[in-house]
Amino acid sequence: MTEPSTQQPRRSPLPPTDTHSGGRSTVPLDSTAQLLTRVTAQLATQLSLVSRNGTRRPMHRTRPSDTPRLPAAPRPSPAEAAPPTLLVVAHGSRDPQALRTVLALLDRVRDLRPGLDVRLGHIELNQPLLPDTLDGLRGADAVLVPLLLGRGHHVKHDLPAAAAAAPSVRTRIAAPLGPHPLLVEALYGRLVEAGWDPADEGGRRAAVVLAAAGSRDPDSAQDTRRTARMLAERLGGVPVVPAYASAATPTVPAALRRLAARGRHLTFVASYFTAPGRFASAAASAAPRTAAVPLGAHPAMARLLLHRYDQALSATAPSEMVSLLASA
Repeated sequence: MTEPSTQQPRRSPLPPTDTHSGGRSTVPLDSTAQLLTRVTAQLATQLSLVSRNGTRRPMHRTRPSDTPRLPAAPRPSPAEAAPPTLLVVAHGSRDPQALRTVLALLDRVRDLRPGLDVRLGHIELNQPLLPDTLDGLRGADAVLVPLLLGRGHHVKHDLPAAAAAAPSVRTRIAAPLGPHPLLVEALYGRLVEAGWDPADEGGRRAAVVLAAAGSRDPDSAQDTRRTARMLAERLGGVPVVPAYASAATPTVPAALRRLAARGRHLTFVASYFTAPGRFASAAASAAPRTAAVPLGAHPAMARLLLHRYDQALSATAPSEMVSLLASA
């Protein structure tokens, strides 16, 4: 019989332990190869999030559907961004100088507002006629600005009828040019060009006849009388008498005679016409001295056309448009 051995069974060595915490840990440390493998994997993950130009790629780039996209804001087309066309409506005349004068006025308007589409249409006698100009604006917006000096048949009836006959054009109708202080400035400027001396203002011998075309519409006559009062104020109190070439009284010769009978011998004729024509020529021939030329392409006229255009654009409601035509 043998004696039992006193030698203890041999135990396998414990793996290295982490003692960094100050106490014995049962978590084994990784081998050097394992650590290098882990660090390499982490670096590869980080580098995959960086693009070649150094910027960080967005997370979850493999799932673009996770991030909803907002719809892009619609861009206005050039037609939507453009302002409405300014369509100047002139009466028309057989005098060839009339069309040249109106075209010169439209050029002044374009100079004041570059980029604005400015067109011309005539009620009669000249090309282009208003219906033809409207036909060329199908699908567009336009503001009809009368090159007319007061309320009358053309403003109240002809322009609305032409607009109604062109339903493919979205139209607004501006007020006539007069009465307005800019119109008075144009009248005053033309008088000075004709020889009016501001030193005569307030004199007892000076007077002015405001020669207008005339109309049977009482609103038109009222507008002319109001302009005459405004011009008298601009002239420092010099009498200004309205007279007419047709359809109303007094005539220009009759008004001149009445002023002469009152001792007003230093008289001038102010042409209350937008362009040369038969009525303007008849009024000028009655003047005792050089008559002022029609308003034409005076700078104040161009500014007034744009003012009426802007005024019509700011009046969005139909009732406001009616008010403009009734009281401007």
